[in-house]
Order: sequence, then structure tokens, then C-alpha cells
Amino acid sequence: MSRSNIDFAVERIDDIAIFGPDMLLKRELMSPYVWQEPGDAGFHMLLRAVPAEGAAEQDTGRIWYGRSGSDGMLFRMAEAPAIVGGNTRDAHGCEDPTVVQTADGYTVLYTGVDRDGVGHMLYATGPDMASLAKQGIALRNSKTERNSKEAAVMRDGDRWRLLYEYAHDGHSLIGLAEGDGPGDRWHHHDDPFTIRPDMWDNYHLSTGPLLTQDTDCPIMFYNGANAQAHWGIGWVAFTPDLSAVVARSEAPLIAPPDDVDGPRDIAFAASAVVREGRIWLYYSRNDRELRRATIRRVR
Repeated sequence: MSRSNIDFAVERIDDIAIFGPDMLLKRELMSPYVWQEPGDAGFHMLLRAVPAEGAAEQDTGRIWYGRSGSDGMLFRMAEAPAIVGGNTRDAHGCEDPTVVQTADGYTVLYTGVDRDGVGHMLYATGPDMASLAKQGIALRNSKTERNSKEAAVMRDGDRWRLLYEYAHDGHSLIGLAEGDGPGDRWHHHDDPFTIRPDMWDNYHLSTGPLLTQDTDCPIMFYNGANAQAHWGIGWVAFTPDLSAVVARSEAPLIAPPDDVDGPRDIAFAASAVVREGRIWLYYSRNDRELRRATIRRVR
């Protein structure tokens, strides 16, 4: 099935302001996962904070929680992180959160990096962001598909469909699994899409936010890169079960630089909120600057 009548345009890009303790603000900030609660005009955020170059700390990240008013642009963060490394699988750091609201509160899927530098998709649960308890592995790595990370979740009743990034043969790729929630109960499907030769996303792919308001045509803003790891943000539209692509952007919505031999540049989508007919896409630039793109669907 093909849908050639899908396209998006970026209307504006704004900087996101973060207020919080010095122990947070002295770090580099990335992977802003932003969401809204039913009946709440404000916004919530989980954020990865990484030691700045030359800092004494050596972890790959801690995850902080914060809140914003209705503008969704100025976030006040908690005094202490919500998730920090500590056990065997996240001893070296905690990265890239995704929030799933459940009947009991929240499930946060995140990447834990172990002492060998291997990434594991882990999860924590709790009634609120101040009471999260680590639960262990959300999705196991296989022998050939390592570093499972960057969860994007679509729920259909009690069933979960999970898009995730994994490493294989020097590439980052996107996999698809189905199950009844985090743990060892996943059934793996074929990858729904892959890299494209001679295009901007010809070497690496990573998941981004998944919009499921249109159940007949879910859309994901995904991250793609060339061999030099210049990352841009594009979009892909799926069949209802996420198993196949019906349309995909020819060019990135938010592009890496034209000079592929210049300084490395990274635009990396983390979350999206639909607001009054527009999409607010939250992303990080160069692994240190937080931004929000206002996007409209043009057809």
C-alpha cells in the first residue's frame, strides 16, 4: 500500500530552557522525552544529562525529571536525578528514556550501559517520577543484534508493539517486537524498514517518537545518518501493525549539514506532542542543545 499524499513541514524551531541544580546544569543535556497528562495543561520531561568534556565523572548519563507550564518551553527540573546507574547492567550510565503511562502509574524504558560499554534496554516502574524502582531487562539483546535501545511503544489493549534501535554489522538499525510488556515475552518480527543506499539515511537508523492518533497510519519521526554519523530527522508512515511502510520522507525534515566532511552534526528526535493541530517535536542538537520544532502536516 502506498500513501503519496503524506508530507510535513517545519514552521519554526525554538530553544528549550532548563532550570535546575548546578549538578545538572554543568552537564550536557540530550534526549528530552516530553509528555502531557490527561487534564493537565502543563508538560512533563525526562532528560538525559551527560558529563561535559573533561569532567571528573565518567558515566554516560543520568536521567532527570522536570515540569513546564503550558508553553512547553521552560522546564524546572528536580534537585536529584530520577534514575542513576548502580546495578550491573547500568553501572556505567542511564540513557534515553521513554515513558509509558499505565494503570498503575508509569513504566520508563531506558538504556543502561554496563561496565563493558554494552547497552541494554532496561525499565523502571512507579506511581510517579520520584518513586521509580528498577525492574531489570525490558528487551534482551541477541547474539548478533546488540545494544537494544531507544524504545518507541504503541499499545493496543494489553499488547505492546515495540520499535527499537539495535547494532548489527557496524550499523544502527530498527527492529520490531510484539508482546504483553517489558520482560522476556517478546515475539520478534522482520525489520519494518532499513537504510537506503545513496540517501541521507544510508548507514544508520534510530527510532524516534511514534504518533498513533491515526490508528490506520501511525507515523514515526525517526533518526537517520550517513557513514560519518551526521544525523538528521525524517518521518515514516506505517501500516496499522507497524510491520510495513506506506510512505517515507525523501529528505530529512531537520537536516544534517551539506558538508559531510565538516564537523560532526547531530539532530536527534526524542519525543513529540500533538498540540492544537501542530506537532511539537522535541530533539537534541549536537548532544548538548535542546530544541523544539513546530511541525504541521501539509498533506
